[in-house]
Amino acid sequence: MDSANEGEPRHTHFITGGKKKLLEELGEGRLPYMTPADADFHQLWKTKYSKLVFRKSDTVPEELHQMVQESFLTLRKHDCFFQDLVRIKGKDFFTPVSRILIGNPGCTYKYLNTRLFTVPWPTEGYEIKYCSPQIHDACKALIKLNDYLHVEAVKALQGQNLLESKETEDTSVIDREQNFATSLREKGSVSQDQSSCCVPEDDFTSLNSRTSYNVTLLNYMDPLQMLYLKQEPYFGMGNMAVSWHHDENLVERSTVAVYSYSCEEAESPALHIWNSRSPGSQAFVLHRGSPVEETYDQKLEGRDPAVWHVGLKVAWDIETPGLAVPLRQGDFYLMLDDLNTTHQHCVLAGFSPRFSSTHRVADCSRGTLEYIFGQCELALQNLQTDSNSRALSLKSLETAVVKQVEEIHNEVEFEWLRQFWFQGKRYLKCTDWWLKPMAKLEEYWRKMETMTSLVLHEVRKKEQTEEQRNETISCFLLVLTERQRLRKEWTARCQSEAAESLPEDQKPECHPFWTNDECNMPLPYDLEEVIAHLQNLVQ
Repeated sequence: MDSANEGEPRHTHFITGGKKKLLEELGEGRLPYMTPADADFHQLWKTKYSKLVFRKSDTVPEELHQMVQESFLTLRKHDCFFQDLVRIKGKDFFTPVSRILIGNPGCTYKYLNTRLFTVPWPTEGYEIKYCSPQIHDACKALIKLNDYLHVEAVKALQGQNLLESKETEDTSVIDREQNFATSLREKGSVSQDQSSCCVPEDDFTSLNSRTSYNVTLLNYMDPLQMLYLKQEPYFGMGNMAVSWHHDENLVERSTVAVYSYSCEEAESPALHIWNSRSPGSQAFVLHRGSPVEETYDQKLEGRDPAVWHVGLKVAWDIETPGLAVPLRQGDFYLMLDDLNTTHQHCVLAGFSPRFSSTHRVADCSRGTLEYIFGQCELALQNLQTDSNSRALSLKSLETAVVKQVEEIHNEVEFEWLRQFWFQGKRYLKCTDWWLKPMAKLEEYWRKMETMTSLVLHEVRKKEQTEEQRNETISCFLLVLTERQRLRKEWTARCQSEAAESLPEDQKPECHPFWTNDECNMPLPYDLEEVIAHLQNLVQ
């Protein structure tokens, strides 16, 4: 099963029928692809993959390498990487890659129906209590990497813009670019003041919005500990850690930056075995401690299977050869502009364990605490308290108002509360920062449960005209039916065999959950009878 990934993506493959048809057409054959060993590799890159920018490790400051790589190992040591239990086509699967999301406080990132919550990196104005000083230092190192990659992405985009506008031979423009790059390097980020003398304001706004990374998704995988890795199906590129995909939930045309750290010096029995066997013989590769025989062809073509690669192909195009770019320890690459839309990428596994830090401008229009608290406040505007009796009532029973409030109710419950608690107590490995805002969200949600009960009470009174009442009930029913369906789905997910197999501190918690005996809730958890009653009212 495809995993989440380098960009944690939605796996937007060829549509099922198209993929099947393509594989049938290929038969035993494969589409061509190139590696640096091919004579036309760089020409192909220049003409078809020019928005992939690659930087070797020796271009990155050694001090930054050391800080970032230590942070990876620290987070791994503190058990902060987790395999996600994601939802694909109605089924739950563990991702082969383990991960942790780090970024701006209150940000989230959603992929494969799973909302990840940031472990906040040190941010001025926020009080963040980490579980250890080492985790604090690790998060601090990653924000330094984030700043560095932001600067590099701005420079790369500016270079691309200069090439595209054919101004590269204009000395004054080149000088302006060099001055701007120097200023970026000194400041570590782009500021409005810098933009005024270097780039037009519109360019500044675009560059900044497309490169101001608000999260990084850290990934870890040891291929030799995997029971199974999917084979790349179109080009014959070998084992995939992450299948072909476009990254999702990103600001349009924003740049993705990926820093790669493969532990090439790590002691690995399988590597010693592989290296000691002659080509064409039987090589034993260890999978979870059990040797599995694999044949190594004497004539190896294409990419080196021991080395991690990023693979690229033009989306919906079987004419253009694919690209496989090797990733060495400390290399990074940038996917600029619309590359993520026009192309697909995959991650090809090597033999050594590998970390990556994938920095992106997540589309947080509906994915921050600020947003969801704003939604809650909007919904609660329809709730009023009598100044004398303190009794609660609704200001309006208009269909549009009821619909808006109940949809926000569902959003809070299923996009935030249940998503958070489904991931168990994993975030407590790093920080307890999210507990307070989630408690506040639950408090808002409880008030919305009361509002739902008040709607139910009002429609039973028959004080509206029959037409108004039926319209309100019909709208109300749609949202409640969806709530009932989702509650059943989340309850089943929490009780699944996969969920039960997790360690105690990672087991999903079905929360909020209550029984009919709990009198502090205005409505039952199971809404079946409520829905049946409403259906009778409109018949």
